[in-house]
Amino acid sequence: MSDSVDARQVNAKEGSYLTDAGVHQTDAKPHSDVFQYNMNYPSLGQCVIINNKNFLKKTGMGVRNGTDEDAKNAMQTFSKLGFKYKISNDQTVSQMKDLLTKVSKEDHSKSAMFACVLLSHGEDGRIFGTDDCIELKELFALFRGDCCKSLVGKPKLFFIQACRGSGLDAGIECDSESEEETQRIPVEADFLYVYSTAPGYYSWRNVANGSWFISSLCEMLSKYSKQLEIMQIMTRVNHKVALDFKSCSNLPGFDGMKQIPCIVSMLTKELYLLK
Repeated sequence: MSDSVDARQVNAKEGSYLTDAGVHQTDAKPHSDVFQYNMNYPSLGQCVIINNKNFLKKTGMGVRNGTDEDAKNAMQTFSKLGFKYKISNDQTVSQMKDLLTKVSKEDHSKSAMFACVLLSHGEDGRIFGTDDCIELKELFALFRGDCCKSLVGKPKLFFIQACRGSGLDAGIECDSESEEETQRIPVEADFLYVYSTAPGYYSWRNVANGSWFISSLCEMLSKYSKQLEIMQIMTRVNHKVALDFKSCSNLPGFDGMKQIPCIVSMLTKELYLLK
């Protein structure tokens, strides 16, 4: 089966809230370890999955065949981990923003964290709805500490399967291989962004089996969530994508390409997904 890219077609007291200077935060329940996030909540949390497959002609974006496999894989994986999932297909920009705004305003006080999986076309810093594109930071900002009260001090995880440019990576040969007191924390704290590819590069997706990144993410989460910390798991995702995949394409210059995901962490503690 051939691989494709997520870009243009090629002819491809829970807390009081202040200003950007920070927020005051006190966890609802004591932590057993100052360097680990508290998992002692009734629910692990929500996982919102936005799966954009079909796009209006004016966007210049083609059908993302294989993305339904990604959505199914993500739904099953996060559900087994203990998340309550919501999946929305073919969302316009306004629908994406409205959906995440609504979720950000919900009460997450009984949840340990929040997760979001975005499956779409993209460019560096932007992601596409079915009708247009939006800055990713606009979506992320909805969950900042000064906007989403009940997630302050809790992990907010975003997994983004989308291109970040039109660069191609041909690869290179290598050798084988205490929390009880009120605290003031940055409003940007406790986010984890895991991008399917490095800035400026295409992100590959198999039209039958789904994307390299999401399949690897789900496999590593399923295998290691009971024993490894989240950054260790994400490093294994990087390892699998980097070493186990190579593009198969009939387009000139697109065959035999490689990919490396990109982890951007503002987490302040270790995160173990076990409750």
